[in-house]
Amino acid sequence: MIKVGDTLPAATLMEYSEVEGGGCSIGPNPVDVAKASAGKTIALFALPGAYTPTCSAKHVPGYVESVDAFKAAGVDEIWCVSVNDAFVMGAWARDQKTQGKVRMLADGSADFTKATGLTLDLTSRGMGLRSNRYSMLVRDGKVATLNIEGPGKFEVSDAATLLSQTRA
Repeated sequence: MIKVGDTLPAATLMEYSEVEGGGCSIGPNPVDVAKASAGKTIALFALPGAYTPTCSAKHVPGYVESVDAFKAAGVDEIWCVSVNDAFVMGAWARDQKTQGKVRMLADGSADFTKATGLTLDLTSRGMGLRSNRYSMLVRDGKVATLNIEGPGKFEVSDAATLLSQTRA
Protein backbone atom coordinates (compact mmCIF):
# COMPACT_ATOMS: atom_id res chain seq x y z
CA MET A 1 0.00 0.00 0.00
CA ILE A 2 1.21 3.50 -0.84
CA LYS A 3 2.56 5.50 2.09
CA VAL A 4 3.99 8.91 2.92
CA GLY A 5 7.27 9.38 1.06
CA ASP A 6 6.30 7.12 -1.86
CA THR A 7 6.12 8.34 -5.44
CA LEU A 8 2.71 8.20 -7.10
CA PRO A 9 2.34 5.09 -9.25
CA ALA A 10 3.12 5.30 -12.96
CA ALA A 11 -0.32 5.34 -14.52
CA THR A 12 -2.46 7.14 -17.04
CA LEU A 13 -5.76 8.59 -15.91
CA MET A 14 -8.36 10.01 -18.28
CA GLU A 15 -9.95 13.44 -18.17
CA TYR A 16 -12.98 14.53 -20.16
CA SER A 17 -12.57 17.98 -21.71
CA GLU A 18 -15.57 19.91 -22.96
CA VAL A 19 -13.48 22.69 -24.48
CA GLU A 20 -10.62 22.18 -26.89
CA GLY A 21 -7.38 23.88 -25.97
CA GLY A 22 -3.97 23.59 -24.38
CA GLY A 23 -3.17 20.46 -26.33
CA CYS A 24 -6.40 18.78 -25.22
CA SER A 25 -9.08 17.74 -27.64
CA ILE A 26 -12.76 17.59 -26.77
CA GLY A 27 -13.56 14.29 -25.09
CA PRO A 28 -11.36 11.96 -23.07
CA ASN A 29 -7.69 12.91 -22.86
CA PRO A 30 -4.89 10.93 -21.21
CA VAL A 31 -3.23 12.34 -18.11
CA ASP A 32 0.18 10.87 -17.36
CA VAL A 33 0.31 10.96 -13.55
CA ALA A 34 4.10 11.41 -13.36
CA LYS A 35 4.17 14.25 -15.89
CA ALA A 36 1.06 15.98 -14.54
CA SER A 37 2.31 15.95 -10.95
CA ALA A 38 5.94 16.90 -11.64
CA GLY A 39 6.90 20.13 -9.93
CA LYS A 40 3.40 20.71 -8.54
CA THR A 41 1.64 20.51 -5.21
CA ILE A 42 -1.58 18.55 -5.62
CA ALA A 43 -4.46 17.92 -3.26
CA LEU A 44 -5.64 14.51 -4.45
CA PHE A 45 -8.73 12.76 -3.15
CA ALA A 46 -10.27 9.52 -4.26
CA LEU A 47 -13.67 8.04 -3.72
CA PRO A 48 -15.71 4.92 -4.52
CA GLY A 49 -17.82 6.30 -7.34
CA ALA A 50 -19.34 9.17 -9.25
CA TYR A 51 -22.90 10.11 -8.32
CA THR A 52 -22.79 8.11 -5.08
CA PRO A 53 -24.48 9.85 -2.12
CA THR A 54 -21.56 10.83 0.15
CA CYS A 55 -19.28 11.58 -2.80
CA SER A 56 -21.81 13.90 -4.46
CA ALA A 57 -23.24 15.55 -1.35
CA LYS A 58 -20.08 16.04 0.74
CA HIS A 59 -16.75 14.92 -0.70
CA VAL A 60 -16.57 16.77 -4.04
CA PRO A 61 -18.47 19.89 -2.87
CA GLY A 62 -16.04 20.35 0.02
CA TYR A 63 -13.09 20.57 -2.34
CA VAL A 64 -14.95 22.76 -4.85
CA GLU A 65 -15.88 25.22 -2.06
CA SER A 66 -12.31 25.22 -0.69
CA VAL A 67 -10.42 25.78 -3.95
CA ASP A 68 -9.37 29.34 -3.09
CA ALA A 69 -8.13 28.31 0.35
CA PHE A 70 -6.12 25.45 -1.18
CA LYS A 71 -4.59 27.83 -3.74
CA ALA A 72 -3.70 30.28 -0.94
CA ALA A 73 -2.01 27.38 0.90
CA GLY A 74 0.22 26.67 -2.12
CA VAL A 75 -1.76 23.92 -3.87
CA ASP A 76 -1.49 24.09 -7.66
CA GLU A 77 -4.28 21.64 -8.51
CA ILE A 78 -6.98 19.54 -6.89
CA TRP A 79 -7.56 16.08 -8.35
CA CYS A 80 -10.54 13.80 -7.80
CA VAL A 81 -9.84 10.18 -8.80
CA SER A 82 -12.54 7.54 -9.17
CA VAL A 83 -12.87 4.14 -10.81
CA ASN A 84 -15.30 5.32 -13.46
CA ASP A 85 -14.91 6.06 -17.16
CA ALA A 86 -14.03 9.51 -18.45
CA PHE A 87 -17.53 10.12 -19.83
CA VAL A 88 -19.12 9.54 -16.42
CA MET A 89 -16.50 11.71 -14.72
CA GLY A 90 -17.10 14.43 -17.30
CA ALA A 91 -20.86 14.40 -16.73
CA TRP A 92 -20.34 14.38 -12.96
CA ALA A 93 -17.94 17.32 -13.30
CA ARG A 94 -20.71 19.30 -15.05
CA ASP A 95 -23.20 18.43 -12.30
CA GLN A 96 -20.74 19.31 -9.53
CA LYS A 97 -19.55 22.51 -11.28
CA THR A 98 -15.87 21.57 -10.93
CA GLN A 99 -14.65 23.37 -14.10
CA GLY A 100 -11.43 25.21 -13.31
CA LYS A 101 -11.54 24.03 -9.70
CA VAL A 102 -11.17 20.24 -9.43
CA ARG A 103 -9.77 17.95 -12.12
CA MET A 104 -12.12 14.95 -12.35
CA LEU A 105 -9.84 12.07 -13.34
CA ALA A 106 -11.12 8.68 -14.42
CA ASP A 107 -9.32 5.47 -13.46
CA GLY A 108 -11.55 3.31 -15.64
CA SER A 109 -9.64 0.04 -15.30
CA ALA A 110 -8.54 0.78 -11.71
CA ASP A 111 -4.87 0.63 -12.72
CA PHE A 112 -3.89 3.62 -10.57
CA THR A 113 -6.06 2.43 -7.69
CA LYS A 114 -4.58 -1.08 -7.78
CA ALA A 115 -1.06 0.35 -7.90
CA THR A 116 -1.72 2.42 -4.77
CA GLY A 117 -3.08 -0.64 -2.97
CA LEU A 118 -6.15 1.36 -1.96
CA THR A 119 -8.83 -0.77 -3.58
CA LEU A 120 -12.30 -1.37 -2.21
CA ASP A 121 -14.17 -4.48 -3.27
CA LEU A 122 -17.83 -3.58 -3.69
CA THR A 123 -18.73 -6.64 -5.77
CA SER A 124 -21.40 -7.67 -3.26
CA ARG A 125 -23.11 -4.31 -3.88
CA GLY A 126 -22.94 -4.66 -7.67
CA MET A 127 -20.16 -2.09 -8.10
CA GLY A 128 -17.09 -4.30 -8.58
CA LEU A 129 -13.59 -3.13 -7.67
CA ARG A 130 -13.49 0.53 -6.68
CA SER A 131 -11.21 2.98 -4.90
CA ASN A 132 -11.15 3.34 -1.17
CA ARG A 133 -11.99 6.83 0.07
CA TYR A 134 -8.80 8.78 0.86
CA SER A 135 -6.99 12.06 0.42
CA MET A 136 -3.34 12.91 0.02
CA LEU A 137 -1.14 15.92 -0.43
CA VAL A 138 1.36 15.30 -3.23
CA ARG A 139 4.48 17.40 -3.72
CA ASP A 140 6.43 16.89 -6.94
CA GLY A 141 4.93 13.42 -7.41
CA LYS A 142 5.63 12.23 -3.85
CA VAL A 143 3.06 11.60 -1.13
CA ALA A 144 3.51 14.15 1.67
CA THR A 145 0.31 13.39 3.62
CA LEU A 146 -2.10 10.45 3.40
CA ASN A 147 -5.54 10.07 5.00
CA ILE A 148 -7.28 6.73 4.46
CA GLU A 149 -10.88 6.28 5.52
CA GLY A 150 -12.15 3.24 7.37
CA PRO A 151 -14.93 1.19 5.74
CA GLY A 152 -18.04 3.29 5.21
CA LYS A 153 -16.48 6.34 6.87
CA PHE A 154 -16.07 9.97 5.83
CA GLU A 155 -13.99 11.49 8.60
CA VAL A 156 -10.40 12.17 7.43
CA SER A 157 -10.42 12.58 3.64
CA ASP A 158 -12.57 15.69 3.59
CA ALA A 159 -11.33 19.03 2.28
CA ALA A 160 -11.11 20.67 5.72
CA THR A 161 -8.77 17.98 7.06
CA LEU A 162 -6.43 18.05 4.06
CA LEU A 163 -6.47 21.83 3.99
CA SER A 164 -5.40 22.03 7.65
CA GLN A 165 -2.58 19.58 6.95
CA THR A 166 -1.53 21.60 3.90
CA ARG A 167 -1.30 24.76 5.98
CA ALA A 168 0.74 23.05 8.74
